[in-house]
Amino acid sequence: MIYADNAATTKLSEDAIDILKNYLDGNYGNSSSVHLLGRQAKETLIRARETIAKDLNCLPSELTFTSGGSESITQAILSAAAWGKSINKTHIITSCFEHPAVLNSFKQLVKEGFTVDYVKINNNGVIEANQIEKLINDNTFFVSIMYANNEIGTIQPIENIGCICRKKGILFHTDAVQAVAHIDIDVNRENIDMLSFSAHKFHGPKGIGVLYCRKEFPLTSIIYGGSQQRGKRGGTENVALIDAMANAFSNEINNLKTNTEKVLNLREKLELKLLSIDGSFINGDKEKRLAGITNIGFENIDGELLLLILDNKGIYISTGSACSSGSLNESHVLLSLGLTKQQAKSCIRISLSKYNSIEEIEKIYLSIKDAVSYLRNNK
Repeated sequence: MIYADNAATTKLSEDAIDILKNYLDGNYGNSSSVHLLGRQAKETLIRARETIAKDLNCLPSELTFTSGGSESITQAILSAAAWGKSINKTHIITSCFEHPAVLNSFKQLVKEGFTVDYVKINNNGVIEANQIEKLINDNTFFVSIMYANNEIGTIQPIENIGCICRKKGILFHTDAVQAVAHIDIDVNRENIDMLSFSAHKFHGPKGIGVLYCRKEFPLTSIIYGGSQQRGKRGGTENVALIDAMANAFSNEINNLKTNTEKVLNLREKLELKLLSIDGSFINGDKEKRLAGITNIGFENIDGELLLLILDNKGIYISTGSACSSGSLNESHVLLSLGLTKQQAKSCIRISLSKYNSIEEIEKIYLSIKDAVSYLRNNK
């Protein structure tokens, strides 16, 4: 088996597995309880917040634990909407190639009377910050732009966008699900007001994520319950998942340079080989891109059929976002780059991690080469 779909989800680290095992049998206290087991659980939550806050350069109290990226994104957007209503502003700016968690949230807000402008993307998959500035008007109160795209890996000029928003008093949120623990992020330097991420993208467990929200902004709860997490998110905290997430986050940050160099080397070798196949093309900027993601197309090939052939060979990749799998529509991300529907259908996404090897790169290449040849000869 060769797993190369790390943009969809990642393998749990061994440390994270050990932490989770420990909670199954022993440390099961409720962090709201005052007895020893409860106090130990609470101390774990405090340490987890401190660990994550240190590397994001924020306050521990500015972090809210959630069930993952979609919840973190939804809470950020609904909180912004509530604030917009309070100041009688309704105009929002986002991009046309955001994750469905963002796009679908804004579709709902439009039904409630908000207006949304979608900034266009250049053919290289990178937003120009001045395009956002041109869309800002007196009614604008919120901008949400993803940090790194989940299908093509392109990294956006978040610091420039954040600077524009801060100067104009506009709230700025970034979906950093694909970026956190893969690149250096500093919410203060980059003028980020809200940031969402999920643990399973960096070798942590599924079902746990974080919403960072600058302390000056009134975060709205979307899950009502007790007084957990300063009343910003009701429900008993899942200490096991939070502890495993903080550990995985810390491990990735501490080894960021080494892991990035390894994964980038693997990706570059793979792309060089794949581009030797006739009619192949890479989507997205060649430089402003996450180290582990390559989105590549093959002319006159159906990407879904290619994926199925590779699946039968034990090579696991995707044709795009796992959250959009099952959709019969072409990728909205690839169409936003200017690709035709036929070109978009010819593309696959290969996403690598530190657990991949140079031997696997060779097997992926040879398998794709043979599969492309087979599909073209049997049309």
